[in-house]
Amino acid sequence: MQYFLIFIGVIFISLFAYNVIIEPIYAFFFRKPIYVHFYPFPKKLSLHQLQILNKEFEFYNKLSHKHKRYFEHRVASFIENYEFIGKEDLEITDRMKVLISATAIMLTFGMRNYMFTVIEKVIIYPDVYYSSFSDDYHKGEFNPMMQAIVFSWKHFLEGYEISNDNLNLGLHEFGHVLHYQGLKNTDTSATIFAVTYDEIMEQVKHPANLKRLHDSDYFRIYAYTNEFEFIAVLLEHFFETPIRFQSEFPQLFEKVKVMINFSEPIK
Repeated sequence: MQYFLIFIGVIFISLFAYNVIIEPIYAFFFRKPIYVHFYPFPKKLSLHQLQILNKEFEFYNKLSHKHKRYFEHRVASFIENYEFIGKEDLEITDRMKVLISATAIMLTFGMRNYMFTVIEKVIIYPDVYYSSFSDDYHKGEFNPMMQAIVFSWKHFLEGYEISNDNLNLGLHEFGHVLHYQGLKNTDTSATIFAVTYDEIMEQVKHPANLKRLHDSDYFRIYAYTNEFEFIAVLLEHFFETPIRFQSEFPQLFEKVKVMINFSEPIK
């Protein structure tokens, strides 16, 4: 019994040292978690769900075989963890679950803590809908009070019909969720997100940099509505037109990579 208690004590101290000392120091110097992917019992998608992912999600098909398995596990976990609710008699399908979940996972694929703690459900309308939260009609929104992310399915799909127009409703709304969570949570990935976000905004607010952003006409004018919209639009551009983004604003591009710990090859 004595040896067992000593063993438990050693484990506890080791975990405490890792979480409080070792990883924070590593993250401070290298701006990333010590590890991202570790799944002793990886989850699987059904054959039908996997076919949807293969056929309709370009990002997944660019991954290595190993990272495809990681991605599949995360998508399956997302589907299992959140409630999907159809509105106006909309029937929830595997296609909806897979494509919406894959969008969230694409955005957080470089983060160890990839689940969103600030939402509990995904609400889907067939088309634009009236939101009592903002007293207006919407195509999508993140509602922190309801702990929900909401989409018009029609407009969610439109975000993937043209892959390089920098308009992707799913990425945009999940970008808001990620931003909100990054400013609230204290895990390593969230801390890196928050610190890098602050650095980005400090650079963007510099008059010369802001003028160059405006003059380039690369980011749509909606990006400058507020800081939340700017980050969401940055993430849309990062995934939809990475080559042009990197070419026009290389330093900003690298900051976004660090912010979400993105290391997968993008074309």
